[in-house]
Amino acid sequence: MARGIKAILLDIDGTLTNDQKVITPRTREALLKCQEKGVVLVLASGRTANGLSGYARDLDLAHHGGVLVCYNGAKSLNCETGQVYFEQSMTVEQGKRVLEHMKKFDVAPVIDHGEYMYVNDCFFTITRPDGSTWYILEYEAHSNNYKLCEKHDLAAYADWRINKILNAGQPEYLQEHWQEMAAPFEGELSSMFTAPHYFEFTPLGVDKVRALKDTFEVLGIDQSEVMSFGDAQNDLTMIKWAQVGVAMGNAVDEVKAEADYVTGDNNSDGIADALEALVPQLLA
Repeated sequence: MARGIKAILLDIDGTLTNDQKVITPRTREALLKCQEKGVVLVLASGRTANGLSGYARDLDLAHHGGVLVCYNGAKSLNCETGQVYFEQSMTVEQGKRVLEHMKKFDVAPVIDHGEYMYVNDCFFTITRPDGSTWYILEYEAHSNNYKLCEKHDLAAYADWRINKILNAGQPEYLQEHWQEMAAPFEGELSSMFTAPHYFEFTPLGVDKVRALKDTFEVLGIDQSEVMSFGDAQNDLTMIKWAQVGVAMGNAVDEVKAEADYVTGDNNSDGIADALEALVPQLLA
């Protein structure tokens, strides 16, 4: 049983939400009870702040001092006030170089600015395992509350400092080419898979824990008072860093190997199960 937990870190896709991208009622109720006991919830994701806003409302984060960690850790902010605790971005030149390099590959780069998500081709698709066609960029814009805008040459257009460059592609293709995609930026930028169909670039050294250290210093929360939940490669640092790291039942083997506890999957209230097992005092 874990004691003294003051913050819970929650990845979104594959962790907090089920496969329909919904927080199940039992998990939501458990997390609301934790907040009533004074626990700070942190939504930590590769998503933008726009993309986290709906889940923040579902969990009433604005009334409980909740925190959003966006872009895999390139930015963190207070959900209610908008106060930025941490932010790191690429230089304009770095962003342009990545976008220029991506022209060599069969991928769809995605960048956001203001209320828009910018892409080369709004109708870019990938094929799902069942053979159906997925308009993945339309999905990405819709699920993150952005308008979608086409620009023929993103490298020429992007004249601002970018927090993250997402590249969507066929999973098999990304597995075959990710090293070639990442190679020119080794030691200069971070890159990682955040889903089988997403390969992303962020500023060097950015990960969820880097943002959390600065955030919790402001909030007066110690590493020993933190529990984390995750399932994917980009959750690994926070699983290892937190006092109690919980891997979802659907997590990749690498995350399970580093976790202190493996719970049920994201479709079976794995978060609620772990909270009941590890911190039942928060749900009483």
